[in-house]
Parts: sequence; C-alpha cells; structure tokens
Amino acid sequence: MITCPKSPPCPCRAHQIEKQRRKDRGWKLYSCHALETECIGKGKAHKPYEFSCKVSISTKNARSPGGQFVIDAQAIHGRPYDASTLADVVARVEARTGARVQRCYVDKGYRGHKAPDPRRVFISGQKRGVHGQIKEELRCRAAVEPVIGHLKNDGHMGRNYLKGRHGDKANAILSATGYNFRLILRWLRRLFPKILPLILSQISEEMHPISAS
Repeated sequence: MITCPKSPPCPCRAHQIEKQRRKDRGWKLYSCHALETECIGKGKAHKPYEFSCKVSISTKNARSPGGQFVIDAQAIHGRPYDASTLADVVARVEARTGARVQRCYVDKGYRGHKAPDPRRVFISGQKRGVHGQIKEELRCRAAVEPVIGHLKNDGHMGRNYLKGRHGDKANAILSATGYNFRLILRWLRRLFPKILPLILSQISEEMHPISAS
C-alpha cells in the first residue's frame, strides 16, 4: 500500500513537485489540494492516464426487470492490482446480498486472481471451460461498461467534489446509490400509469357504493 503524508506544508509540496520524476517509484504529488490523487494507467490511446483512485463496480450479470442495478461500489486507494481485490469484492457482495456468488465474470485485468473458488471466475476472452450457459453469460459481461459510463456522466463518479480518501469512498457509494434510485424512479414512472386507473376505480367505488335490490 502506498502511503502519502497527511498534510505537508506548502514549501514541502513545492520541493516534492520539483524533485519527483516520471519513473520514480513511491508516492508522488499530483495535486496540491488533493494529496490522495493517484496516477492510474488506462492503456488507452485517447486516455492513457487518469488521475483519481480505483473504484470497483459490481452488478448482477442477468439484467433485472428494472435495469442493471449496482450491487457493490468501493473506492480503492494505493493502486492495487485488480486481481488482488477480487476476493474482497466477492466477500462484500455475499455479505450484502446474503447469497453465495455462483460465478464471476471479470475483464482481463483480473488475471492471476486469488478468489476463494477460482473455478467460479471467468475472464473476458477465456476459452477453456467456457461453454453453454457460461458462454452466453460471459458475453453479457460487457453490460457493466455502460453502467460505469452512467456513473461517471450522470452521477459524480467522473469528478469527485468531496475531500480526502473518505470523500472518495463516500462519492463512490453515493454515485451508485443515485444510479439505483434513478432506475427505480424510471420503473415507477412506467408502472404508475398502469396502476392509476385501478386506484381511481377503487376510490370511485368506495365513494359511490352500488346497492343491489
């Protein structure tokens, strides 16, 4: 785990910026007002680096009737390798849902993971042991990418306005909560026009009871 000083004075920050180099290992200062900022290599041509912290997002593989809900969201500091976080993610999901995770579908960044049951983990592009239902479910793994896009654009995960590492963790949870609430409200907007006539008819019958002779 990479640690950073809690609150170095301004002269120390200026000296740190002056002496640090691109290939240096250890903690680096990327933002004077947010010391917890980290540089994350994305490996993409249009965006090779991001300056923030890693966030783990978990969703159900099968789409629910109301949409693709977020089950777990956790900000992770220290730039850990993705595969080393999988065991903790599975434990959190099982603790929150009260159900055992049957299978995990992850991207290629999780190679070399140390999950409790490695046979339940399937990596994108994997060929061995992928057949039938597992093959169909593995194709649906990419459904988490639009969810991440909505969390960044519609929520505040793309730009965090909360301070410190606790702010990063709170922002990830609040962004996922807001996304789930938006799905629930959209589902209610579709359901309400269907149940409104039934509610009005029930009210009219109670106000004007029909008497039979």
